Amino acid sequence: MFEDLSRKLDGVLKRLRGQGRLTEANVADTLREVRRVLLDADVNYKVARQFIDNVTRRAVGTEILQSITPGQLIVKIIHDELVALLGSASADIRISATPPSVVLVAGLQGSGKTTFSAKLARYLKGQGRHPLLVAADVHRPAAVEQLMTLGSQLSIPVYRGEGGDAVDIARHAIEYARKNTRDLVIIDTAGRMHVDEALMQEVEAIRDAVRPQEILFVVDSMTGQDAVNTARVFHERLAFDGAVLTKMDGDSRGGAAISLRATVGKPIKFISTGEKLDALEKFHPDRMASRILGMGDVVTLVEKVQEQFDQQKAERLEQKFRAAQFTLEDFLDQLQEVRKMGPLNQIIGMLPGMQRMPQDLSVDEKALSRTEAMIRSMTQEERQRPSIINGGRRRRIAAGSGTTVQEVNRLLKQYDQMLRMMRSFGKGKKLNRMMRGTNSGISLS
Repeated sequence: MFEDLSRKLDGVLKRLRGQGRLTEANVADTLREVRRVLLDADVNYKVARQFIDNVTRRAVGTEILQSITPGQLIVKIIHDELVALLGSASADIRISATPPSVVLVAGLQGSGKTTFSAKLARYLKGQGRHPLLVAADVHRPAAVEQLMTLGSQLSIPVYRGEGGDAVDIARHAIEYARKNTRDLVIIDTAGRMHVDEALMQEVEAIRDAVRPQEILFVVDSMTGQDAVNTARVFHERLAFDGAVLTKMDGDSRGGAAISLRATVGKPIKFISTGEKLDALEKFHPDRMASRILGMGDVVTLVEKVQEQFDQQKAERLEQKFRAAQFTLEDFLDQLQEVRKMGPLNQIIGMLPGMQRMPQDLSVDEKALSRTEAMIRSMTQEERQRPSIINGGRRRRIAAGSGTTVQEVNRLLKQYDQMLRMMRSFGKGKKLNRMMRGTNSGISLS
């Protein structure tokens, strides 16, 4: 996420950090480069100009000229202004005091509305809500079937209604929710390839019929300034309450994220970071500003860990580490837990300073898949007692997992090294010391 933008900004600011003191001249030179980087990232030119003006106003003055670490201070100023630009604070979904609460989801076709509707239902279900998904996109038959499939995967009911009138479907869905104790209704509306009058009139009619507590505009973040222009049109007609940026995992520039709130004056509430139904994050402006500036997002990383890892399971695992009883079965369990958190590139991207790593640094997801396949090709006894895996067993494991005997040998060697480290460190040693030197899945290609 924002790899290109982060790398370019870090290169510009690195030169400023090396300055012994700041002057109006070197501040101006640096901010001129920052402005160019923002424009390259497809940030709205008015937004970029105002941002630079704000930073300049704060940076060029007595306070920064007398600072002991002027470079760090200007980075902080840029960070603070980015936070202000992105929205200062995270924004919640409005919930009605009298159920059901209604969330209307709008946007262009292909922006990811239907998948987001399901993701939002899953997210709010995890907060104790009882959502109902409504298939009100009557113009694209596949949309109804897609929502039905997603609802089935999440064990969340989907109301599809009868007939072809989206307004009637939405209205009847509210009545259905009341009768079936559903306290939250999420309505997936129709989209078009471009904004047209028929689309806007239909969404307006649904809004007027159900009076939603929340209208969310879903937009593809990778469309840059087109996303902002579309948001402006939708806001003029719908007065939406918040925006959702999808496909953020593929957005290396960040123009839409930076420009959107400043352009339409509405907060970004969620970002979608992948295809899976759990790939949805609440938008936090301060955390996003830190990611853009290469400071990482440790808070979100910790939240993901807490969400996926069971405390009792972790304590049992720690006891196994201390007793050097960690088996390949345990390793497989931990590998699966880590992969639930999302693609490793995204997880590593939350660590501070990762944009300063070589550009050819890669995370070999396929290597992890091969490791998982090798362990799954072992018998229960082999996972518990890898020492019994002789040459014949290694050939069988390699054939069963689609790998080579050399890869099986490498896995068993790494496991043996890890086990020996556990025994040598003994009780009371930290886990990170035990794990130091083992294969992390990161490789230079």
